[in-house]
Amino acid sequence: MLQITDLSYSVAGRPLFEGASATIPEGHKVGLVGRNGTGKTTLFKLIRGELTLDGGDISLPSRARIGGVAQEVPSSDVTVLQTVLDADTERAALMAEAETVTDPARIAEVQTRLQDIDAWSGEARASSILKGLGFDVHEQGRPCSDYSGGWRMRVALAGVLFAQPDLLLLDEPTNYLDLEGALWLESYLAKYPHTVIIISHDRGLLNRAVGGILHLADRGLTYYSGSYDQFVKARAEKRAGQAAEAAKQEARRAHLQAFVDRFKAKASKAKQAQSRVKMLERMETIRAPEDAARTVFTFPQPEDMAPPILRLDAAATGYDGKAVLQRLNVRIDQDDRIALLGRNGEGKSTLSKLLSDRLHTLQGARIASGKLRIGYFAQHQVDELHVDETPLDHIRRERPGEPPAKLRARLAGFGLGVEQAETRVAKLSGGQKARLSLLLATLDAPHMLILDEPTNHLDIESREALVEALTAYTGAVVLVSHDMHLLSLVADRLWIVKQGTVAPYDGDLESYRKLLLSGDEKPEKAPKEKPKKPVSRDRLQELKSEVRKAEARVAKIEEMREKLAKKLADPALYDDGRQGELETWNRKYAEVMEAADRAESLWMGAMETLERAQQ
Repeated sequence: MLQITDLSYSVAGRPLFEGASATIPEGHKVGLVGRNGTGKTTLFKLIRGELTLDGGDISLPSRARIGGVAQEVPSSDVTVLQTVLDADTERAALMAEAETVTDPARIAEVQTRLQDIDAWSGEARASSILKGLGFDVHEQGRPCSDYSGGWRMRVALAGVLFAQPDLLLLDEPTNYLDLEGALWLESYLAKYPHTVIIISHDRGLLNRAVGGILHLADRGLTYYSGSYDQFVKARAEKRAGQAAEAAKQEARRAHLQAFVDRFKAKASKAKQAQSRVKMLERMETIRAPEDAARTVFTFPQPEDMAPPILRLDAAATGYDGKAVLQRLNVRIDQDDRIALLGRNGEGKSTLSKLLSDRLHTLQGARIASGKLRIGYFAQHQVDELHVDETPLDHIRRERPGEPPAKLRARLAGFGLGVEQAETRVAKLSGGQKARLSLLLATLDAPHMLILDEPTNHLDIESREALVEALTAYTGAVVLVSHDMHLLSLVADRLWIVKQGTVAPYDGDLESYRKLLLSGDEKPEKAPKEKPKKPVSRDRLQELKSEVRKAEARVAKIEEMREKLAKKLADPALYDDGRQGELETWNRKYAEVMEAADRAESLWMGAMETLERAQQ
């Protein structure tokens, strides 16, 4: 059990924790959440003993082993598999001792302990973990020096998972994983035999891999049982109750103060007035929760273009004349929302580069509309920002003729306020750098936006804002992401990149998740059906147009309903003598609600028709 009691800690005079307490029972899986800068990573350092507490106590059972991924494994000639095996230092030491020990009693002790820790299955377990994180058997035998920093981070993660510490601390572990690796990690952590605390902004992971949420806010810690979605609901209810209590107290305070102001000068009421003054002084203030500044992304909207905006005909692409992807026959329209699926190394990023014209075809054709503008965001672009310049410098270089006020407005539209606009990029957080890169990628109002892992370093609020922005955006979207929540809310078409080509994926994201976790290479075969007559592209456009019209109708009726609800909430409407008017408004409200039901039914019908046509 991890016990945090009355924890206090400050950085440069700024308190991060004041009287924070929490208890994490043994074996629980917990997500640690809180806004950027509240001290989540600092808490991990305090638990590991890397920082000294200002006050309070953090206690663990004696001999409890704490593990985490602090940095990538070094580049060396040691194989990936052996590096992971060596991460379990007790096993490695005992295996080495077993080769040389001669004392019979010690031999018995070593062999007993090796059996207790299941040492003989170690290589198979390590190999299974590495496979889940994207290393096939051949790659496990290569030296660590063959891999980039991101891949060596995966080796470090595999090592700590293999060592199985009693308390596993993971700080954004999915940031260097692809979708397949992230889904495997979710499943693995859910079955991990010891206590786990995860700092993550991945809503899917926090809903499926943990059974509790530790919320860091207002320099304190609060534990909530259940998934992240349950935490959001519970916190909303708590905040609503807190706001209501604050409002009641404010009304009570105003009533007491009014009595004091009215009677403090009258001798007959002086004692009563004085008692109310004391009540006011003793009253502990209940503060209404402060709403954080809304996180935003504001994508400029492109003009409409005739479909298709981009087409690949029998195309092939690759590097140094060697094809990585072949037989590419795809079409993209401006209203498409496409997620690219596929295991790491199959070519998702290669396809993204071809679509964005960063790679050329080796054969076949890439045919794009003449005035097509494409915005491209990849994680490496965040690292290519000019660290000695400010966001204002970056945007000024792209728009040298614009006045400073408009440049600042552009930055504010991506959540980079006055202070961040003048801060050197080197001092910005990872999320702020990602916002700047997204701004630069969308500056020209692209007709198609290609996003390769856009949510790394973005907190949950920023990810939700990105979903809203992409939903409102009127251009095409192509997504590569390990964030299942983002993909499920944005993408309406799935392409799988596999075996050197690209094809539509017939299932949904949940079936793809189950497919990956089952380890099967192919989805289960569905019962044979009579071949469907292909739906023409023009017919698909008509169906999409019907869906958009139905959505607009629902939105318009909802707007009418809100106006009528406000009217009916007016207390004056219920005064004597206005009964007839009240009945009229109630009748109108009932008519609008009936119309809303019909409009929603039409919308759902249009959606189902479109989905059947796309299958």
